Amino acid sequence: MRYLPITEREKKEMLEKIGVSSIKELFAPVPGEIMLKEKLNLPESKSEMEIEHYMSDLAKKNTGSEMLSFLGGGAYRHYSPSVVDQLLLRGEFFTAYTPYQPEVSQGTLQTIFEFQTMMANLFKMDVANASMYDGSTAAAEAVLMAAKINKKRTKVVIASTMHPQYIETVKTYTGFLVDEIVLMEMDPDTGKTDEKELSKIDDSTICVLFQYPNYFGAIEDCDLISAKAKEQGALVIPVIAEGTSLGILKAPGEFDADIAVGEGQAFGLPLHFGGPGLGIFTCKEKYVRKMPGRLVGKTLDRNGNECFVLTLSAREQHIKREKATSNICTNQGLMATAASMYLAAMGKEGLKKVALMNLKRASYLKDNIEAKTNCKTAFSGHIYNEFAILSPKDGEETLNALKKEGVLGGIPVKKYYPELSSMIIVNTTEIHSYKDIDRFVSILAKVTGGES
Repeated sequence: MRYLPITEREKKEMLEKIGVSSIKELFAPVPGEIMLKEKLNLPESKSEMEIEHYMSDLAKKNTGSEMLSFLGGGAYRHYSPSVVDQLLLRGEFFTAYTPYQPEVSQGTLQTIFEFQTMMANLFKMDVANASMYDGSTAAAEAVLMAAKINKKRTKVVIASTMHPQYIETVKTYTGFLVDEIVLMEMDPDTGKTDEKELSKIDDSTICVLFQYPNYFGAIEDCDLISAKAKEQGALVIPVIAEGTSLGILKAPGEFDADIAVGEGQAFGLPLHFGGPGLGIFTCKEKYVRKMPGRLVGKTLDRNGNECFVLTLSAREQHIKREKATSNICTNQGLMATAASMYLAAMGKEGLKKVALMNLKRASYLKDNIEAKTNCKTAFSGHIYNEFAILSPKDGEETLNALKKEGVLGGIPVKKYYPELSSMIIVNTTEIHSYKDIDRFVSILAKVTGGES
């Protein structure tokens, strides 16, 4: 973004125009407790060369890249073919923005169309949009969409095994439209949604939202949840936070999902300090006019040539604001393009191979943790590439000990579940060699007093 300096005179004119006398008055509505009380700890102005040296010195303090990481929890490190990064740097992809005279930009529309096609095929759903911000906001948008479809209903049921941040995002976005949000609790033995909790789904339920594999890594019984929701006339909304899992797991369309959303970060997007992500949004064709975001279609022009058009555009910039299905439906164009390139490079068999590599490594890690350390797996349910373990001591204490040995060993669960203070969520993907896994297990055994 360009820096546009203004003079004191221009600043005064701008403040007068909006009816305030000072910058302080402009920010008066912001609560005082969150306002900055002191100056930011930033160096004085420097030359370009001095800035390069300064940033280089800062970079040397970053030791994370040298550590062996087994972090997951919604953001996963996967191998991305070099062709993805190289092609993504092409000007037509890297600088492209959503066109406001869309049919002029046939290349952009075709790229979006290919992404939609891949997502619809992967999720086995009728329709996919041009993408959303990330998985959590896609989940929230799905609930808003469901509430508009099931207008006379008042309650949303969510599996508590869904990522806590996703749950909070849904609550934040839907609180004005939904009267009640009910959580289905977890079975402490399997790590999945407790079957008894399905009784919370009744004829007042708008939709049922659940994640699989869930936050704890367990694979939910999708058919059972879907059947119960359908029995009560509620919409079924699965959330896929780890996209590569669909290389081997049942796709949402195969258990009659009505709306299916997910996070596409695993498809060729690197982990840049938590973002950006890629929201995937799919649904049944009969609900397409309630779907947020854009939909690109393929047709013929008046000369009979194949072309692409913006078939559906339901955001507030294109139609009356009160008729928009969503006000946050900008697509992640560059991220969607990267995901399309990744999936095209991998192909169906390649994605399946990646998924199997993830599953085998996770199973190997799980078995070795059980056999060689004082940690135990927390749940008996089936997993994909992530699972929860119980440390003989506080989870954060164990992770800090691992960190000193050069290993980021997982995520402490007690941040969201204080009662589960010894639980750690561990993730492994195809980027880990079996040698890496053995090293992790050896160090985990050392810090927990297990077998060396």
